[in-house]
Amino acid sequence: MSKLGNIAYRWASRAIKTALFLAVIAGVLYWLKFAPIKVATHLVEQGPVVAEVMGTGTLEARVQATISSKISNRIQEIFVDQGDHVSAGDLLIQLDDDELLQQVAIAQANVEAAAAAIRRLNIDKDRAAAVLEQAQKNNARIQRLVPSNAATQDEADKATESLALAVAGVASAEASIAEGQKNLITAERTLQYQRTKLADTKIEAPFEGLIVKRNREAGDVVVPGSSIMTLISMDELWISAWVDETEMAKLRKQQTARVVFRSEPERSYPATVARLGREADRETREFIVDVRVLKLPNNWAVGQRAEVFIEVDHKDNTVRIPANLIINRNSSATRSPGIGVFVSDGTNARWRPISLGLRGRDLVEISDGLQPEEFLVSPLDLRATLSDGRKITLP
Repeated sequence: MSKLGNIAYRWASRAIKTALFLAVIAGVLYWLKFAPIKVATHLVEQGPVVAEVMGTGTLEARVQATISSKISNRIQEIFVDQGDHVSAGDLLIQLDDDELLQQVAIAQANVEAAAAAIRRLNIDKDRAAAVLEQAQKNNARIQRLVPSNAATQDEADKATESLALAVAGVASAEASIAEGQKNLITAERTLQYQRTKLADTKIEAPFEGLIVKRNREAGDVVVPGSSIMTLISMDELWISAWVDETEMAKLRKQQTARVVFRSEPERSYPATVARLGREADRETREFIVDVRVLKLPNNWAVGQRAEVFIEVDHKDNTVRIPANLIINRNSSATRSPGIGVFVSDGTNARWRPISLGLRGRDLVEISDGLQPEEFLVSPLDLRATLSDGRKITLP
């Protein structure tokens, strides 16, 4: 082959390779830009849209009591356990009462002794009163006889002295009775105190409720204030939820709410707003909202975590779509042309600007731009990007 032929052959070979390369590039570009994209469809429908404020908190009892002893003593017996329902006045705990029973018996005996002493002192007073009466009569008789010399002055002086001694005897008896009465009061109060201590060995339920925690066992020694068990009232249980302070203006008492416990994330329980906190956390900028739970799961626990969703607005019969299908291209304004969705025309995806209305947690009201029964599309492959007019295909 001539030199000229070799040059022509090389140029032809290069041209063929270049053409093949360009064909591959063109194919790839066509595939990336023009090949149909597999999409999922969603039917635009009509229905309610609910706007909710969310908060996270724990299940708490509005009324809760720590059951403890008023006195230092040893637990003799515990009659209830964690999970038991009790009524007001039910005996929960019996402390050792042997020593206190003896103290009450001693105090009772002291009261009886003091009462007996008063009875004896009253007899002594009656005797002293009789002596006084006799001394008064004798003194009066002798004093009448002195002017006629029928009685001597010495006899009159002795009669006067006897009268004085009788008066002193009555006064002494009265003083003894007063002292005895004070001793009786002291004995009675000591008896009352010992009986109160004895009564404190029986610890009863202050109200009807549920035992949620038990900390002690029979034989343990307890001191005043130490927790033996925890009792809650079942009348009112609520979620104390932390809510962002920016939502404060939307909230009020008695608003409808729902509670989602983390143990049952697929189920909601009815609730209502019980009260709003009046102090925000200075670090998290959140405040407490207490949401009363109207129905509880079969299994629940105080302190259990849950999410609350408080209804702050509601619209019926709206055109609505899932919030995750909305695309914001270049603006956050509600009526900006940059907010829209892709609608299927059968073979292609078409960009459709929309106007938004009420925003719920998962669904958003479409106030303009869509009609019921239209189909929205979104790429199955998250790496793919739809554009206006792009061909689509269903999987």
